[in-house]
Amino acid sequence: MTTAVAAPPGRTRTTPGPERPSGRPARRWLIRIASLLTALLVWEWLTVTDVIAWIRFDRLPTPVEVAGQLWTLLGDPLYYLDIAQSLVRILTGFTLAALAGIAAGIAVARSWLLSDILQPLFEVVRPIPAIALVPVAILLFPRNEQGIVFITFTASFFPILVSTRHAVRALPAVWEDAVRTMGGGRWRVLISVVLPGALPGVFSGLSVGMGVSWICVISAEMISGDFGVGYRTWHAYTIVDYPAVLVGMITIGVLGWLTAGLVELLGRRIVGER
Repeated sequence: MTTAVAAPPGRTRTTPGPERPSGRPARRWLIRIASLLTALLVWEWLTVTDVIAWIRFDRLPTPVEVAGQLWTLLGDPLYYLDIAQSLVRILTGFTLAALAGIAAGIAVARSWLLSDILQPLFEVVRPIPAIALVPVAILLFPRNEQGIVFITFTASFFPILVSTRHAVRALPAVWEDAVRTMGGGRWRVLISVVLPGALPGVFSGLSVGMGVSWICVISAEMISGDFGVGYRTWHAYTIVDYPAVLVGMITIGVLGWLTAGLVELLGRRIVGER
């Protein structure tokens, strides 16, 4: 990928674009698998030899113990129920946050009046960690489920809002001027310029929002949940089942990786990147 640079008439200069990964896909996958296997071997060695160097690895379960616990849980329907419950909470809160965050980001970026009205409110609430809103959620919503979705929504909303706002404000004014010159109105500018031009920034915010939402939904489940991966992980800790705690952590990581990867894949397909 190259980027055009101004040059004298009749000549075109280019500068190298972002470096693309080299090598065959199979080779790259082998490197990734080798990285994971190396981490597992290091983990096994640290726990089997009871290494104590600032961190007490003598208390950490070994990969073999964690794998055995995972195998046991794979045969337990409750494990899949917890995953489904967490996914429902994530997808509900994240979808609502995406719709509201994109709309609010475009609104405050395009209207000085809405910016003056809403921006101060957003900036006051945005630094508050979403997990700190658990007491408020308990007061506002009669059911724990609604409160957890609210916390997930809040966690996702602000990264999406900020990324969308910056992406819209960064659009070249000449694009809008060109559409208006051809007789396009406000909605035409929105559909033809604002939304397509801001999509890369929007999906960047969606990816960040998905990661943050997982952090908060797991924390909320630990505090006030009845089901879910976070609740089950905390329950395992309370009964001193450390292999199950590690299985819960790994499950959270895999689910977060898959959902964030799906958002990024969708973004590449829509934006047109390869």
